[in-house]
Amino acid sequence: MIKNTSAPAEATHRDKKIIWIKFPKDFTLVKMLKSVTKAHWSNTQKSWYVTDNSFNRDLFGLAKKIVGKEVLLKIHPNNLAAFQKLQNHLVLKGFSRNTMRVYSLEFAQLLYILKSFPVEELTKEKLQSYFLYCHKELNLSENQIHSRMNAVKFYFEKVLHQDKLFFDIPRPKKPLLLPKSLNTSEISKLLSVTDNPKHKLILQLCYGMGLRVSEIVNLKIEHIDSQTMKVLIAHGKGKKDRYVNLPKTILADLRLYYKAYLPKVYLFEGQTGGQYAIRSAQSVFKIAMKKAGIRKSVGIHCLRHSYATHLLEFGTDISLIQKLLGHNDIKTTLNYTHVADRTVASVQSPLDKLK
Repeated sequence: MIKNTSAPAEATHRDKKIIWIKFPKDFTLVKMLKSVTKAHWSNTQKSWYVTDNSFNRDLFGLAKKIVGKEVLLKIHPNNLAAFQKLQNHLVLKGFSRNTMRVYSLEFAQLLYILKSFPVEELTKEKLQSYFLYCHKELNLSENQIHSRMNAVKFYFEKVLHQDKLFFDIPRPKKPLLLPKSLNTSEISKLLSVTDNPKHKLILQLCYGMGLRVSEIVNLKIEHIDSQTMKVLIAHGKGKKDRYVNLPKTILADLRLYYKAYLPKVYLFEGQTGGQYAIRSAQSVFKIAMKKAGIRKSVGIHCLRHSYATHLLEFGTDISLIQKLLGHNDIKTTLNYTHVADRTVASVQSPLDKLK
């Protein structure tokens, strides 16, 4: 968060949603502002402003919105109260902001189509017709259908307490998508082309501890215990804490990094302090992939997949991997056995035995 500025104000400027940033005339602050975000100067208002988005709201300490005004404007007044009830229930349930946003947007899609028809008056038959429409007319994927059904189901079952409404509505079968990973030589190459110590350490820890990108940027200095070689992953997915092992080979690099960068709270912080941005970590991975000449279509999350896959290949028990990854259901962890099954890999094709 950028300090020494007066309270940022939300507004509309030239038909765009912006945030006004006002502070005393200070060249250092102007330079700082421009270094972390794209800022513009308004001669008429004699003030700096930035686009109103999640990154800038976090940067200037504004609460993130679940959805924007454009979503609310498309919902008929007859259904605005229902939409607000859904959001209130999501907040009270303590869901993550991402889950709240997905549920809100998916539920809003139904409300757009209903227009003035009250959503609470929908019957099981009409709901089934809506999901058929999503299949046949909108051509939504199986995963999109599931996401939409989950949001609508949440409203009727948790908000309206109509538990049996969805009992007879069939769900599409989800495709089995195997986790994408890099092999050990690709991981080595990825790290070798990354010269920046901070960027390299981000990639090393994502792979070496099997972390999600949200977990790597949330990692605090106090969570690292170099005596027990344990790291606390606080408030991971599903708001669960877990411990992972700190790789022994990383300790020297970690100490050198700390002395060079002197982070205050988070292990990885932005140029002006505060939590390192998820988008920045994703960019670090993308640049490293390009420099390494690896053309696989994967994101930084594949380092977590690679961690799990390689642990299986090294003979680690599947239940231990489940614990380290923080999976609730071992079925999720078992997906990696399709990628790293040493028994299947050892089977020789009959083609290779032809003389």
